[in-house]
Amino acid sequence: MTTTAATTTAATTTTATATAATSDAAPGTACPASPDLLGSAVLPGRSISVGIARAFVRDLLRVAECHQVDDALLLVSELVTNAVQHSDSGLHRHGQVSVAVVDAGATIRVDVTDDGSSGAFPMVAEAADLDTERGRGLWLVDRLATRWGAHGSPAGRVVWFEIARRPGCP
Repeated sequence: MTTTAATTTAATTTTATATAATSDAAPGTACPASPDLLGSAVLPGRSISVGIARAFVRDLLRVAECHQVDDALLLVSELVTNAVQHSDSGLHRHGQVSVAVVDAGATIRVDVTDDGSSGAFPMVAEAADLDTERGRGLWLVDRLATRWGAHGSPAGRVVWFEIARRPGCP
């Protein structure tokens, strides 16, 4: 199933194309035995993409019956914001950020891929200042995700996290 969502602003036209796969498991049944791509979207490297990514992931996680939707949406917001602010995705006119959501059985995995950068690799700040608006993104990811990491890819850089899909999954 292919879904297209379009958002138009005065400065740019944003098109997010999402490809969603259906799960073999019926709702409320055992966790899937193998990873299942729930959907992926390619978005422009602009701040407007943060809200689009949140809505996209929210809808996928509701279908997947994930009980950690609020945590996942916070983490998606942080990673897409970081991609737009700290990678080549936000520096270049045609920069992109992609989001992929995978049901891996006991967890949901979200990959955020940006265009990379010549700067440092993502690292958690040793002491996040909770009174400021900056510097807490990866600290939150580190605290709320079951697991997370980052690696290079041919497309640029992938920062990913996993969260518990629902209680009772092995």
